[in-house]
Amino acid sequence: MRKIIHVDMDCFYAAVEVKYNPKLKGKPLGIGGPPNTRSVLCTASYEARKFGVRSAMPSSQAVRLCPQLILIPPHFDLYKAESAKVREIFERFTKKIEPLSLDEAYLDVTECTQFGGSATLIAQEIRRLIFTELNLTASAGIAPNKFLAKIASDWKKPNGQFVVRPQDVEGFVKELKIEKIFGVGKVTAQKMHELGLHTCLDIQKHSVDQLYRWFGSRAQELHDFAHGIDDREVVTEWERKSLTVEETYNKDLQTLEECLKQVPGLYEDFHNRLVKGEYEDRIKGMVVKLKFFDFKGTTHEEVCHGIPTQKDFERLIENAWLRRSVPVRLVGLGVRLGSQNKSGSRTQQSHEVTSNQLKFAI
Repeated sequence: MRKIIHVDMDCFYAAVEVKYNPKLKGKPLGIGGPPNTRSVLCTASYEARKFGVRSAMPSSQAVRLCPQLILIPPHFDLYKAESAKVREIFERFTKKIEPLSLDEAYLDVTECTQFGGSATLIAQEIRRLIFTELNLTASAGIAPNKFLAKIASDWKKPNGQFVVRPQDVEGFVKELKIEKIFGVGKVTAQKMHELGLHTCLDIQKHSVDQLYRWFGSRAQELHDFAHGIDDREVVTEWERKSLTVEETYNKDLQTLEECLKQVPGLYEDFHNRLVKGEYEDRIKGMVVKLKFFDFKGTTHEEVCHGIPTQKDFERLIENAWLRRSVPVRLVGLGVRLGSQNKSGSRTQQSHEVTSNQLKFAI
Protein backbone atom coordinates (compact mmCIF):
# COMPACT_ATOMS: atom_id res chain seq x y z
CA MET A 1 0.00 0.00 0.00
CA ARG A 2 1.54 3.27 -1.12
CA LYS A 3 1.42 6.51 0.84
CA ILE A 4 1.13 9.36 -1.65
CA ILE A 5 1.03 13.08 -0.93
CA HIS A 6 -0.02 15.63 -3.53
CA VAL A 7 1.20 19.10 -2.60
CA ASP A 8 -0.38 22.06 -4.39
CA MET A 9 0.87 25.57 -3.67
CA ASP A 10 -1.94 28.07 -3.12
CA CYS A 11 -2.16 30.64 -5.96
CA PHE A 12 1.59 30.19 -6.28
CA TYR A 13 2.53 32.92 -8.75
CA ALA A 14 0.30 35.49 -7.07
CA ALA A 15 1.52 34.42 -3.62
CA VAL A 16 5.15 34.87 -4.66
CA GLU A 17 4.37 38.36 -5.96
CA VAL A 18 2.78 39.24 -2.62
CA LYS A 19 5.75 37.79 -0.75
CA TYR A 20 8.10 40.21 -2.47
CA ASN A 21 5.63 43.10 -2.48
CA PRO A 22 3.50 42.90 0.71
CA LYS A 23 1.50 45.96 -0.38
CA LEU A 24 -0.36 43.64 -2.75
CA LYS A 25 -1.71 41.47 0.07
CA GLY A 26 -5.50 41.21 0.08
CA LYS A 27 -5.89 42.75 -3.36
CA PRO A 28 -7.28 41.08 -6.50
CA LEU A 29 -4.29 40.05 -8.60
CA GLY A 30 -3.97 38.52 -12.05
CA ILE A 31 -0.67 37.25 -13.39
CA GLY A 32 -0.58 37.96 -17.11
CA GLY A 33 -0.14 40.59 -19.80
CA PRO A 34 -2.17 43.78 -20.32
CA PRO A 35 -5.81 43.57 -21.49
CA ASN A 36 -5.10 45.13 -24.89
CA THR A 37 -3.05 42.08 -25.93
CA ARG A 38 -3.76 38.40 -26.61
CA SER A 39 -2.48 37.50 -23.15
CA VAL A 40 -4.24 35.11 -20.79
CA LEU A 41 -3.81 34.78 -17.04
CA CYS A 42 -1.39 32.27 -15.56
CA THR A 43 -3.26 32.45 -12.28
CA ALA A 44 -5.44 34.74 -10.15
CA SER A 45 -5.47 35.44 -6.44
CA TYR A 46 -8.39 34.25 -4.33
CA GLU A 47 -9.56 37.85 -4.05
CA ALA A 48 -9.85 37.98 -7.85
CA ARG A 49 -11.52 34.59 -8.08
CA LYS A 50 -14.47 35.94 -6.10
CA PHE A 51 -15.30 37.96 -9.23
CA GLY A 52 -15.11 34.92 -11.51
CA VAL A 53 -11.54 35.56 -12.63
CA ARG A 54 -9.57 32.36 -13.23
CA SER A 55 -6.42 31.02 -14.85
CA ALA A 56 -6.32 30.70 -18.66
CA MET A 57 -8.85 33.53 -18.94
CA PRO A 58 -8.01 36.34 -21.40
CA SER A 59 -6.75 39.41 -19.55
CA SER A 60 -9.36 41.57 -21.28
CA GLN A 61 -12.19 39.40 -19.95
CA ALA A 62 -10.67 39.32 -16.46
CA VAL A 63 -10.58 43.12 -16.29
CA ARG A 64 -14.21 43.32 -17.38
CA LEU A 65 -15.20 40.96 -14.56
CA CYS A 66 -13.01 42.72 -12.00
CA PRO A 67 -12.25 46.35 -12.99
CA GLN A 68 -9.99 46.78 -9.94
CA LEU A 69 -7.86 43.79 -10.96
CA ILE A 70 -4.12 44.41 -10.66
CA LEU A 71 -2.37 42.79 -13.61
CA ILE A 72 1.25 41.75 -13.05
CA PRO A 73 3.48 40.35 -15.79
CA PRO A 74 4.81 36.92 -14.81
CA HIS A 75 8.33 36.66 -13.39
CA PHE A 76 9.15 33.04 -14.09
CA ASP A 77 12.75 33.26 -12.86
CA LEU A 78 11.40 34.26 -9.46
CA TYR A 79 8.76 31.51 -9.44
CA LYS A 80 11.35 28.89 -10.40
CA ALA A 81 13.63 30.03 -7.59
CA GLU A 82 10.82 29.71 -5.03
CA SER A 83 9.78 26.37 -6.50
CA ALA A 84 13.34 25.08 -6.01
CA LYS A 85 13.14 26.04 -2.34
CA VAL A 86 9.88 24.10 -1.98
CA ARG A 87 11.53 21.12 -3.67
CA GLU A 88 14.37 21.25 -1.14
CA ILE A 89 11.82 20.91 1.67
CA PHE A 90 10.27 17.89 -0.06
CA GLU A 91 13.67 16.24 -0.29
CA ARG A 92 14.05 16.29 3.49
CA PHE A 93 11.41 13.55 3.55
CA THR A 94 11.71 11.60 0.29
CA LYS A 95 13.58 11.42 -3.01
CA LYS A 96 10.52 10.03 -4.77
CA ILE A 97 9.19 13.33 -6.09
CA GLU A 98 7.25 13.86 -9.32
CA PRO A 99 6.82 17.56 -10.13
CA LEU A 100 3.78 18.32 -12.28
CA SER A 101 4.57 22.01 -12.63
CA LEU A 102 6.31 24.73 -10.62
CA ASP A 103 3.51 24.72 -8.04
CA GLU A 104 2.53 21.08 -7.52
CA ALA A 105 4.11 17.68 -7.08
CA TYR A 106 3.48 14.11 -6.00
CA LEU A 107 5.54 12.65 -3.16
CA ASP A 108 5.79 8.95 -2.36
CA VAL A 109 6.50 8.76 1.38
CA THR A 110 5.82 5.03 1.74
CA GLU A 111 9.34 4.37 3.01
CA CYS A 112 9.73 7.56 5.04
CA THR A 113 10.26 6.78 8.74
CA GLN A 114 9.84 10.30 10.10
CA PHE A 115 6.79 10.96 12.27
CA GLY A 116 6.39 7.22 12.66
CA GLY A 117 5.79 6.86 8.94
CA SER A 118 2.52 8.84 9.14
CA ALA A 119 1.88 10.45 5.74
CA THR A 120 -0.65 12.76 7.37
CA LEU A 121 1.90 14.13 9.85
CA ILE A 122 4.58 14.34 7.15
CA ALA A 123 2.28 16.43 4.95
CA GLN A 124 1.44 18.64 7.91
CA GLU A 125 5.13 19.21 8.60
CA ILE A 126 5.92 19.96 4.96
CA ARG A 127 3.20 22.60 4.90
CA ARG A 128 4.46 24.07 8.18
CA LEU A 129 8.00 24.35 6.82
CA ILE A 130 6.80 25.96 3.59
CA PHE A 131 4.97 28.57 5.64
CA THR A 132 7.62 29.29 8.26
CA GLU A 133 10.64 29.22 5.93
CA LEU A 134 9.18 30.60 2.70
CA ASN A 135 6.16 32.61 3.85
CA LEU A 136 3.96 30.72 1.39
CA THR A 137 1.04 28.35 1.91
CA ALA A 138 0.30 24.96 0.40
CA SER A 139 -2.55 22.48 0.41
CA ALA A 140 -2.04 18.73 0.49
CA GLY A 141 -3.93 15.55 -0.26
CA ILE A 142 -2.93 12.22 1.26
CA ALA A 143 -4.15 8.93 -0.20
CA PRO A 144 -3.07 5.42 -1.28
CA ASN A 145 -2.61 6.56 -4.92
CA LYS A 146 -1.95 9.58 -7.12
CA PHE A 147 -5.49 9.96 -8.45
CA LEU A 148 -7.07 10.24 -5.02
CA ALA A 149 -4.24 12.32 -3.54
CA LYS A 150 -4.66 14.98 -6.22
CA ILE A 151 -8.41 15.16 -5.66
CA ALA A 152 -7.89 15.32 -1.89
CA SER A 153 -5.53 18.31 -2.16
CA ASP A 154 -8.45 20.40 -3.47
CA TRP A 155 -10.75 19.42 -0.60
CA LYS A 156 -9.45 21.86 2.02
CA LYS A 157 -7.98 24.65 -0.15
CA PRO A 158 -6.47 27.03 0.61
CA ASN A 159 -3.85 26.13 3.25
CA GLY A 160 -5.35 22.84 4.36
CA GLN A 161 -5.07 19.10 3.86
CA PHE A 162 -7.39 16.14 3.49
CA VAL A 163 -6.79 12.42 3.96
CA VAL A 164 -8.41 9.54 2.09
CA ARG A 165 -7.65 6.43 4.13
CA PRO A 166 -7.55 3.05 2.37
CA GLN A 167 -10.68 1.90 4.19
CA ASP A 168 -12.52 5.04 3.06
CA VAL A 169 -11.76 4.82 -0.68
CA GLU A 170 -14.93 2.98 -1.70
CA GLY A 171 -17.24 5.45 0.01
CA PHE A 172 -15.20 8.47 -1.08
CA VAL A 173 -15.24 7.79 -4.82
CA LYS A 174 -18.95 6.96 -5.07
CA GLU A 175 -20.00 10.57 -4.66
CA LEU A 176 -17.22 12.07 -6.78
CA LYS A 177 -18.43 14.02 -9.80
CA ILE A 178 -17.09 12.74 -13.11
CA GLU A 179 -15.38 16.11 -13.64
CA LYS A 180 -12.92 15.12 -10.92
CA ILE A 181 -11.59 12.23 -13.00
CA PHE A 182 -8.18 12.89 -14.53
CA GLY A 183 -8.49 13.85 -18.20
CA VAL A 184 -12.24 14.50 -18.17
CA GLY A 185 -12.61 18.01 -19.58
CA LYS A 186 -15.70 19.91 -20.64
CA VAL A 187 -16.20 17.98 -23.87
CA THR A 188 -15.99 14.53 -22.25
CA ALA A 189 -18.07 15.68 -19.27
CA GLN A 190 -20.85 16.87 -21.55
CA LYS A 191 -20.84 13.54 -23.36
CA MET A 192 -20.97 11.68 -20.02
CA HIS A 193 -23.88 13.77 -18.82
CA GLU A 194 -25.78 12.95 -22.01
CA LEU A 195 -25.22 9.27 -21.20
CA GLY A 196 -26.51 9.74 -17.66
CA LEU A 197 -23.07 9.59 -16.03
CA HIS A 198 -22.68 12.24 -13.35
CA THR A 199 -20.73 10.53 -10.57
CA CYS A 200 -18.18 7.75 -10.25
CA LEU A 201 -20.97 5.55 -8.92
CA ASP A 202 -22.79 5.99 -12.24
CA ILE A 203 -19.69 4.75 -14.07
CA GLN A 204 -19.34 1.80 -11.69
CA LYS A 205 -22.73 0.52 -12.87
CA HIS A 206 -21.36 -0.18 -16.36
CA SER A 207 -18.96 -2.84 -17.63
CA VAL A 208 -15.62 -2.09 -19.25
CA ASP A 209 -17.07 -3.35 -22.54
CA GLN A 210 -19.87 -0.82 -22.38
CA LEU A 211 -17.46 1.94 -21.48
CA TYR A 212 -15.30 0.94 -24.45
CA ARG A 213 -18.25 1.34 -26.79
CA TRP A 214 -18.68 4.85 -25.44
CA PHE A 215 -15.12 5.99 -24.82
CA GLY A 216 -12.82 3.71 -26.77
CA SER A 217 -9.33 3.12 -25.38
CA ARG A 218 -10.02 5.18 -22.25
CA ALA A 219 -12.56 2.65 -20.98
CA GLN A 220 -10.28 0.73 -18.61
CA GLU A 221 -8.79 3.93 -17.17
CA LEU A 222 -12.24 5.42 -16.53
CA HIS A 223 -13.40 2.16 -14.94
CA ASP A 224 -10.37 2.04 -12.63
CA PHE A 225 -10.50 5.68 -11.58
CA ALA A 226 -14.23 5.40 -10.87
CA HIS A 227 -13.40 2.57 -8.46
CA GLY A 228 -10.53 4.52 -6.87
CA ILE A 229 -7.89 2.33 -8.53
CA ASP A 230 -4.65 3.89 -9.75
CA ASP A 231 -1.45 1.86 -10.03
CA ARG A 232 0.72 4.67 -11.45
CA GLU A 233 3.98 5.11 -9.60
CA VAL A 234 5.51 8.45 -8.66
CA VAL A 235 7.92 9.02 -11.56
CA THR A 236 11.12 10.84 -10.66
CA GLU A 237 12.76 10.85 -14.10
CA TRP A 238 10.34 11.77 -16.83
CA GLU A 239 10.01 14.46 -19.45
CA ARG A 240 6.86 15.09 -21.45
CA LYS A 241 7.42 15.00 -25.21
CA SER A 242 3.95 16.08 -26.25
CA LEU A 243 0.70 17.46 -24.90
CA THR A 244 -2.52 16.43 -26.64
CA VAL A 245 -6.24 16.29 -25.92
CA GLU A 246 -8.63 14.11 -27.87
CA GLU A 247 -12.23 13.04 -27.80
CA THR A 248 -14.01 9.93 -29.12
CA TYR A 249 -17.60 10.71 -30.08
CA ASN A 250 -20.62 8.52 -29.49
CA LYS A 251 -21.97 9.47 -32.95
CA ASP A 252 -19.65 9.93 -35.91
CA LEU A 253 -19.11 13.48 -37.10
CA GLN A 254 -20.42 13.49 -40.65
CA THR A 255 -18.98 16.72 -42.02
CA LEU A 256 -15.97 19.01 -41.71
CA GLU A 257 -18.23 21.63 -40.12
CA GLU A 258 -19.20 19.16 -37.37
CA CYS A 259 -15.51 18.46 -36.72
CA LEU A 260 -14.69 22.16 -36.50
CA LYS A 261 -17.48 22.70 -33.97
CA GLN A 262 -15.59 20.43 -31.55
CA VAL A 263 -12.43 22.55 -31.63
CA PRO A 264 -13.37 25.29 -29.09
CA GLY A 265 -14.00 22.82 -26.26
CA LEU A 266 -10.90 20.77 -27.06
CA TYR A 267 -8.81 23.91 -27.37
CA GLU A 268 -9.90 25.20 -23.95
CA ASP A 269 -8.88 21.91 -22.30
CA PHE A 270 -5.59 21.93 -24.23
CA HIS A 271 -4.79 25.53 -23.32
CA ASN A 272 -5.57 25.03 -19.63
CA ARG A 273 -3.18 22.06 -19.45
CA LEU A 274 -0.50 23.89 -21.42
CA VAL A 275 -0.51 26.91 -19.13
CA LYS A 276 -0.75 24.77 -15.99
CA GLY A 277 2.24 22.68 -17.06
CA GLU A 278 4.39 25.66 -18.08
CA TYR A 279 5.18 24.14 -21.48
CA GLU A 280 4.92 27.33 -23.58
CA ASP A 281 8.66 27.75 -24.12
CA ARG A 282 9.15 24.14 -25.27
CA ILE A 283 6.67 24.06 -28.16
CA LYS A 284 8.27 22.96 -31.42
CA GLY A 285 5.28 21.81 -33.43
CA MET A 286 1.51 21.43 -33.51
CA VAL A 287 -0.48 18.38 -34.50
CA VAL A 288 -4.06 17.28 -35.10
CA LYS A 289 -5.39 13.74 -35.24
CA LEU A 290 -8.51 12.34 -36.86
CA LYS A 291 -9.75 8.77 -36.51
CA PHE A 292 -12.39 7.85 -39.05
CA PHE A 293 -15.50 5.67 -38.76
CA ASP A 294 -13.53 2.60 -39.89
CA PHE A 295 -10.88 3.16 -37.15
CA LYS A 296 -8.28 4.25 -39.70
CA GLY A 297 -6.64 7.51 -38.77
CA THR A 298 -4.48 10.36 -39.96
CA THR A 299 -2.41 13.11 -38.36
CA HIS A 300 -1.28 16.45 -39.70
CA GLU A 301 1.66 18.33 -38.21
CA GLU A 302 3.38 21.67 -38.67
CA VAL A 303 6.44 23.26 -37.12
CA CYS A 304 5.58 26.16 -34.83
CA HIS A 305 7.07 28.11 -31.95
CA GLY A 306 4.77 29.67 -29.40
CA ILE A 307 1.21 28.72 -28.58
CA PRO A 308 -0.98 27.75 -31.57
CA THR A 309 -4.31 29.52 -31.82
CA GLN A 310 -7.68 27.88 -32.21
CA LYS A 311 -7.70 28.96 -35.86
CA ASP A 312 -4.34 27.22 -36.41
CA PHE A 313 -5.85 23.93 -35.27
CA GLU A 314 -8.98 24.47 -37.36
CA ARG A 315 -6.78 24.91 -40.44
CA LEU A 316 -4.87 21.70 -39.72
CA ILE A 317 -8.09 19.75 -39.13
CA GLU A 318 -9.42 20.95 -42.48
CA ASN A 319 -6.23 19.72 -44.18
CA ALA A 320 -6.49 16.35 -42.43
CA TRP A 321 -10.18 15.97 -43.26
CA LEU A 322 -9.60 16.55 -46.98
CA ARG A 323 -7.45 13.42 -47.15
CA ARG A 324 -10.57 11.22 -46.93
CA SER A 325 -13.68 13.38 -46.30
CA VAL A 326 -15.52 10.58 -44.49
CA PRO A 327 -17.22 10.44 -41.05
CA VAL A 328 -14.94 10.97 -38.04
CA ARG A 329 -15.16 9.26 -34.63
CA LEU A 330 -12.20 10.95 -32.88
CA VAL A 331 -10.67 14.43 -32.98
CA GLY A 332 -7.43 15.33 -31.22
CA LEU A 333 -5.13 18.33 -31.11
CA GLY A 334 -1.92 19.21 -29.35
CA VAL A 335 1.74 20.18 -29.55
CA ARG A 336 5.14 18.50 -29.72
CA LEU A 337 7.55 19.58 -27.00
CA GLY A 338 11.30 20.02 -27.10
CA SER A 339 13.67 19.10 -24.31
CA GLN A 340 14.40 21.13 -21.23
CA ASN A 341 17.87 22.63 -20.99
CA LYS A 342 20.57 20.89 -18.99
CA SER A 343 19.76 22.69 -15.76
CA GLY A 344 16.24 21.25 -15.91
CA SER A 345 14.58 24.59 -16.51
CA ARG A 346 13.08 25.78 -19.74
CA THR A 347 14.93 28.01 -22.14
CA GLN A 348 14.24 31.66 -21.36
CA GLN A 349 12.79 33.74 -24.16
CA SER A 350 10.51 36.71 -24.59
CA HIS A 351 7.31 36.34 -26.56
CA GLU A 352 6.28 38.84 -29.21
CA VAL A 353 2.60 39.33 -29.90
CA THR A 354 1.76 37.37 -33.05
CA SER A 355 -1.21 35.28 -34.12
CA ASN A 356 0.51 32.23 -32.63
CA GLN A 357 1.85 33.60 -29.36
CA LEU A 358 0.87 35.08 -26.04
CA LYS A 359 2.65 38.12 -24.72
CA PHE A 360 4.35 37.53 -21.39
CA ALA A 361 6.90 39.97 -20.03
CA ILE A 362 9.28 37.58 -18.31
